[in-house]
Amino acid sequence: MKRTTVLLALTIVFSSVAAIANSNSDPRIIIKDPVCPSSSCISVGTHFSFSSPESGFGTVFFTNSSGVSWRNLKLLESVVAASAITCSSPDAFMHCSVTTSGSDITTIFLSGIGPGFLGIPAGHHFSITFGGWPLGGVEFTAAANVPEPVTLTLFASGLGVILVRRRKRLRQL
Repeated sequence: MKRTTVLLALTIVFSSVAAIANSNSDPRIIIKDPVCPSSSCISVGTHFSFSSPESGFGTVFFTNSSGVSWRNLKLLESVVAASAITCSSPDAFMHCSVTTSGSDITTIFLSGIGPGFLGIPAGHHFSITFGGWPLGGVEFTAAANVPEPVTLTLFASGLGVILVRRRKRLRQL
């Protein structure tokens, strides 16, 4: 009987600790393609900088004025580690990955377009919603249409194959 009571008490204690740990809000970031409220959208090109709201919560509105549709968007910051960030992008991009490099730069990379995910078309508005970020604001730099890291390698490989085949063909003549 005593063992059962102790086991039940420990289960309750550990369950409450887990519930409290899960209730702490990690910084969240949501990128969407909404309607711009009045004229408060900031016009941006493919490279721009901005700050999260000073309260740690809120939405910043932008307009893609670059003249090209964005197939991906890369956000860089150096305050919050990747492991603490939750990221989503409903209706804009299929994927959102968050990584931290060795120099403590956190990269939020949004990519993937297709049915239901249009990226951010030229002239369209988009918003970045923050929740649970540090007070005082976090500085971000952003770049759109950044080539995927493997793109250059794939391009060089394809070019190499073309050159080898052309050289081989010239030797046969």
